[in-house]
Amino acid sequence: MPTVAVLDMAGKEVEKMDLAEAVFGIEPNKSVMHDMVVNHLANLRQGTQSAKTRAEVSGGGRKPWRQKGTGHARQGSTRSPQWRHGGIVFAPKPRDYSYTLNKKVRRLAIKSALSSKVLDSAMIVLDSISLDAYKTKSIAAMLSAIGSDKKTLIVLPNVDEKVIASSRNIPGVKTAVVNTLNVYDILDADKFIVVKDAVAQIEEVYA
Repeated sequence: MPTVAVLDMAGKEVEKMDLAEAVFGIEPNKSVMHDMVVNHLANLRQGTQSAKTRAEVSGGGRKPWRQKGTGHARQGSTRSPQWRHGGIVFAPKPRDYSYTLNKKVRRLAIKSALSSKVLDSAMIVLDSISLDAYKTKSIAAMLSAIGSDKKTLIVLPNVDEKVIASSRNIPGVKTAVVNTLNVYDILDADKFIVVKDAVAQIEEVYA
């Protein structure tokens, strides 16, 4: 059973915590995590790219010159793809790139991502995060105290506007609650910071 230290906002250890083996102690499945990251990025695509085919470009109704006898190659329209202002061959059109993965695959992927953070010693558990006011400096001081100076994902047990707003202006820092966790954000973060109450929620959801 994996064990991690629980820190306070000043970076001092307050206790040890055992993590659920079924969620934080499995062998990470790299293939499944890769599939989940590709799925996440595909679902983010807007799919609004669009260009006109030769049928949609205005003009070009008249044959530019007669078929034979000019010395030019035969042409039927000035809106053919080889012409300036012509249509695009196989023009991209708006489409939906999103797709879904099997529920068991999604669960295995997120448990693999969580376990990989424990194996890499990149997971930090905090007893709590509490702010009296909207203060970016307080979050920055906390991150400095616990040794998180790169990309960081902070997972909260519930929506805390003070913490979310105070973290927003710090480059590389993201916040999430348990039900918005995704594999891409977990793997993208160098440090995975979880509030103690959020750990219990994660274990309840994915155990």
